[in-house]
Amino acid sequence: MKPGGRAAAKQGRPQRTPSPGRAAAAEPPAAGWTFLSNHTHVLVCLAADPEQTLRDVAAQVGITERAVQRIVAELEAAGVLAREREGRRNRYRLDLSLPLRHPLEQHCRIGDLIGLVVQGAR
Repeated sequence: MKPGGRAAAKQGRPQRTPSPGRAAAAEPPAAGWTFLSNHTHVLVCLAADPEQTLRDVAAQVGITERAVQRIVAELEAAGVLAREREGRRNRYRLDLSLPLRHPLEQHCRIGDLIGLVVQGAR
């Protein structure tokens, strides 16, 4: 086991702390959990800029490009968004009139939620 690891903590020795620069880069500001899901984060990004690449969305959300592709496919299958090809790029059109999916939130529309987070989305 490395010095300063679990064994050191059990023996009462102080653990090594990472340098401040490394800790900030390795951990997002809101580590652990957020109020919105990755599906919502992807929708917020695409509502703000429907022409951005999925690579850009992945960087903003903090997940892999493959995860964003999966989320976009699920949202497309549910009718929440549509992909429109423009030359070599995609443009994403969101259906903001659809209700949220969970029974607790079905009285709200996707546009209501997006409108709270993205100014000018409505």
